Amino acid sequence: MHNESYEYKQEVRTQWRADVVVIGGGPAGTAAAISAARSGKSVALIEKSAQLGGMGTLANVSVFMPIGNVTGIYREIIAETMADHLPPDHDSSIAPQYSPFLLRHYLNEKMKKENVKVYYHCEFVGTIVENRRIRAVVVSTREGLRAFEGETFIDGTGDARVAIDAGVPYTTGREEDGLTQPMTLMFTMQNTGQPVKAYLPEGCYEYKDVSDLPQGRRLYWERNGDGSLLVNMSRVKANGAKIDDVNYAEAEALRQVFSIAYYLQKNGFESYALTHIAPQTGVRETNQIRGLYTLSEEDVVRGSRFPDAVAQTNYEIDIHSPDAKKTTDERKVDGYDIPYRSMVPAELDNLLVAGRAISATHVAMSSMRVQATCYALGQAAGIAASLALDGACAMKEVPAEALRERLVAQGVRFAGA
Repeated sequence: MHNESYEYKQEVRTQWRADVVVIGGGPAGTAAAISAARSGKSVALIEKSAQLGGMGTLANVSVFMPIGNVTGIYREIIAETMADHLPPDHDSSIAPQYSPFLLRHYLNEKMKKENVKVYYHCEFVGTIVENRRIRAVVVSTREGLRAFEGETFIDGTGDARVAIDAGVPYTTGREEDGLTQPMTLMFTMQNTGQPVKAYLPEGCYEYKDVSDLPQGRRLYWERNGDGSLLVNMSRVKANGAKIDDVNYAEAEALRQVFSIAYYLQKNGFESYALTHIAPQTGVRETNQIRGLYTLSEEDVVRGSRFPDAVAQTNYEIDIHSPDAKKTTDERKVDGYDIPYRSMVPAELDNLLVAGRAISATHVAMSSMRVQATCYALGQAAGIAASLALDGACAMKEVPAEALRERLVAQGVRFAGA
């Protein structure tokens, strides 16, 4: 007989207690951990995989999109790993291609220097909530379930997993049908300097023309002069936060990767060998919380400014077709603010959501979702969590002026300020 559901109870031992518990080690989570530690707080950073960096390392999305404000911890990362790309002023745009392997190592070392305790292979399971506050998060570890207690929590999962489990309302995808931007599996090819035998595995596709390709275009970067080609050309209609979608996407995206590599080897890249395929397919969009303020398409287009601005960007509206059609909605924007309130859920007093899952509409998040902006949002979240502790106040009561002052003290510069 098939049961619809089971009730499962287990006593869970506490692994560690920290002032600030950050769940998710992507750009937002790593920056949040650093800024909270620099504010004098004990920090636990919980990551489900073996590496920090999020989609930048796990999915090999190893090019920083231009955001027009190279500042704060993001600027620090550029200065310490890619100094040649560092612009003289913060209000500039850069788009460097980087090594996901070196970034992975750099972030490991960075956390040691900042005294952040990182827990790898720890997958979020659930929250313990009492009186509008999260007391602990439960995670699955190599030793079974463990609890991490904290005073404040930052959801950097990208999917708002912690917030949703704790009862925060959310939306998914575009407003009319809930479809999210498609997933993409990144890969790299290397120029060997001599002809390479093209190979198309069984079950793959033979693309003849550009119009046959999943995106209907050729999209890649070769910026470092070392013959390394970073390819972003697959496209799979799927929601990266759904079980069945991900199961389909991982197999379909890999099939597309081999097919695209074969096409490139037949069309201008005859000397390039397929050298690395990301361990997992990249996710652009899943869930957005409903926070105190929802960043809108109008905010992005008209260049809205906010007194509680914590991040700024002029990255374009960039919507890969949720229908997986061979189209991309790309619209230039001049620059806008992202307010602190978009990270704050009304339902809980000690939780912030940082990164692409903030409160934003489908169109707005297509612009704010890139890695550099997520680093900025994470840095703000770590400081805000620390200020909430210092002031014994709820996240929504953190003074905007104090938050911005602390951001400036940590090296953040605001364009137009």
